[in-house]
Amino acid sequence: MDKSRQTEALFQRYGPTYRWFVTIAGLLAFFTMVFSSTMVNVAIPNVMGAYGVGQDKAQYLSTAFPATTVTSLLLNSWFIAKIGQRPAFTVSMILFFVGSAICGFAPTLDLIILGRILQGFAAGIIQPMIMVVLFQVFPPEKRGLAMAMFSMGVVFALGLGPALGGYTIDLFNWRYIFLVPIPPAIISLVLGLIFLPDRPPGPPAGPFDFIGYALMCVAVFSLMTIIGNGQRAGWVSDSILMLTVMLVLSVVGFVMSQQRAQSNLLDLRLFKNRRFVTAICVSFLFGFGSFATIYIFPVFTQIVQGFSATEAGSLLLPGSILAACVLPFTGRLADIFPAPIVITIGMFIFAVSVLFMANADVDTLFWNMAFYLFIGRIGVALISPALNAAALAALPASQMPTGAGVINLFLMLGGSCGINILVVILERRIEFHSDAFTATQTSSNEATRELLTSVHGLLNSGGVPESQHAPIALHYLGDIVQQQANTMGFQDGFIAVGLISMFALIPVFLLTQNHR
Repeated sequence: MDKSRQTEALFQRYGPTYRWFVTIAGLLAFFTMVFSSTMVNVAIPNVMGAYGVGQDKAQYLSTAFPATTVTSLLLNSWFIAKIGQRPAFTVSMILFFVGSAICGFAPTLDLIILGRILQGFAAGIIQPMIMVVLFQVFPPEKRGLAMAMFSMGVVFALGLGPALGGYTIDLFNWRYIFLVPIPPAIISLVLGLIFLPDRPPGPPAGPFDFIGYALMCVAVFSLMTIIGNGQRAGWVSDSILMLTVMLVLSVVGFVMSQQRAQSNLLDLRLFKNRRFVTAICVSFLFGFGSFATIYIFPVFTQIVQGFSATEAGSLLLPGSILAACVLPFTGRLADIFPAPIVITIGMFIFAVSVLFMANADVDTLFWNMAFYLFIGRIGVALISPALNAAALAALPASQMPTGAGVINLFLMLGGSCGINILVVILERRIEFHSDAFTATQTSSNEATRELLTSVHGLLNSGGVPESQHAPIALHYLGDIVQQQANTMGFQDGFIAVGLISMFALIPVFLLTQNHR
């Protein structure tokens, strides 16, 4: 082990300002990966048009990132113990760079999804590593400040991603959104090579649990494929039933594998702690609602309201800036008041802000939706620090590092499931409303007759030949029906996300009882 790369030696070399150098290097890397995860949401309509696919296929650009992050979070501890923090950081940043380049230049959608998988894998290694590095370089009395900066960067990046993606799409092309993260990734890589410390002294890494890791990857792949393809293939089709069997067997196999002495991926003793398990349930549902909201708003505003990518992406920015500013205060609230109470208030605010969108349509103003997101981000700022505090407070000190990784794992898993399930709900409800509206478009429908008559009149005054009046009028009617079906389908989607977020209040209530 190179002692010149230890934290103490680096402090002697660079002085007290060293902690700020390493903080900038680490937070820039993680900040880049966070805004990369949400930037792609504003490109979903463009991808659908470019490749002629529906949301069921295009949404993999959003879900592949958090789903792969889930699996690499399990790899993090062993990987860092095996090669050290700085080499692990270097490998992860190079992997992220390669994934970004593949996304930017890939000729097919499947290759772009592969690039997103590589990006998400790198993010799963970087996220907990940066938290550990901040704990290494900040003394105990300043670690609260370090975690506040970490949380502020995450929240701000979540809002910056869609806004930056929207500007990029309107100025250049949707493919450039995958190239935008490359320059800051290169800068953070150079800074990390200079300032990041090597691994702290500790026991050497044991053999990697390949069996457990393979089973977890199969489980996550099966779950995401079932949710994403069940609508198209049929929920009781042979392929879906086979994937369901694979999911059950891989989960059971993973649990059994982690009971072996040589297993090193997940400490199953954590799940014997009722308070911690309850906090995991809250984290999953919170991730479900939060990621689904970040996905649905930019897609809704582009498909239903006809917003540009810039306008759609800018919706999240005001609320995210506010949330980043109030996080130090909400973190303090979690120290003053019982964490479950703060989580309850935050979750209620978040769910209500989503339900406000249940009546949104093509006439809803930009600033109305920005205000709803603004309110929702306040809820997120209340939930995040209180949830982490409640989860870690339920554990002894020896289990806190592992517990922090598990909380993040379930948050990302909930986010990936949230986007997948939301897309299924949107597709089913849009199809339902489209069929219902189409069935009413008959000769006995007075509103339909008036519409067709007015279209015929406009075409006649415009000099369009009589033979083309009927096809053009019927095509226009079909567009109106589809637009109305899209509107009501997305309204149902907002209701679903709001209600599922409300369900999180049940485990929060149990957490309150356990806290007492």
